[in-house]
Amino acid sequence: MRARMHAALGGLSAAALAALLASPAAAHGVAGNRFFPATLATDDPAVADELSLPTISYSRTGDDPAATELDVSGEYSKRLTRTLGVSFADSWTRLKSPGEHAVSGFQNLETTVKYQVLTNAEHEAIVSVGLSAEWGGSGSSKVGAEALGTVTPTLYFGKGAGDLPESLAWARPFAVTGVVGYAVPTRAHELADDPDCPACTPLRQGTTRTVEWGLTLQYSLRYLSAHVKDYGLPSFVNQLTPIVEFAASSPVRNAHGQRTTGTVNPGVIWSGRHTQLGLEAQVPINRDSGRTVGVLFQVHWFLDDLFPRSIGKPVW
Repeated sequence: MRARMHAALGGLSAAALAALLASPAAAHGVAGNRFFPATLATDDPAVADELSLPTISYSRTGDDPAATELDVSGEYSKRLTRTLGVSFADSWTRLKSPGEHAVSGFQNLETTVKYQVLTNAEHEAIVSVGLSAEWGGSGSSKVGAEALGTVTPTLYFGKGAGDLPESLAWARPFAVTGVVGYAVPTRAHELADDPDCPACTPLRQGTTRTVEWGLTLQYSLRYLSAHVKDYGLPSFVNQLTPIVEFAASSPVRNAHGQRTTGTVNPGVIWSGRHTQLGLEAQVPINRDSGRTVGVLFQVHWFLDDLFPRSIGKPVW
């Protein structure tokens, strides 16, 4: 089933390739004059018909010794109604540790249901709530996929600065988005080896609960040229959004020596009418998060603009 799903995603990607350099985006993530691009490291607040394929990440882990990690992932999102959607995401991982053979496999499948509860055009604001499920045991333990599943209720938000006064018109292209989720394992306890006595009976310990959170700060050159001042820049430049993302995971219960991990991702997004391209650096916030600066690249397809009369429209 998973092979058929990835083949279908690949087919959609190939069918959309001819639209890559089309005109500016219109349908996805709009609140008034504000267009919120699909972000790479954190989920944006909009509900839409879209496809992220591929998203490629290359980095070195925080293990000792550090392993080289390559992730190639995809996510398909489908609107059931204009404000309610569901998405399916998975990732293929390749790990290479020093002196060892590389291992590869899929991570656990993740499903998310998202409801867009607020869209305020005047204040350029979007708020959504969602529920994500990571299906434990659906991936390969060789690449770190957990046998234990998690359920994560999540809040998403986005706010543009277009309602600032005229004296601050230069700042109106700014926007922020964010996400906060509380990840709860599907079992309250699990067995773990005693680090002081490997041959002893495994210990029963509480499973770790975490807060999955992130923020983005973005500056839309499209918004600058269309709603503040047109400086006569090339159209390609006017379709850019410089962005800084911060994505983190913080243990809040049964941490077992774990601490907050995450990355700061400066980069840029180019948005067309049917697709967007994103490129970011991944800067670890501590040694547990990674040993070197990584890179993150994404091709994102706006299916609601590509196929507005078929797979790009709500089911109901």
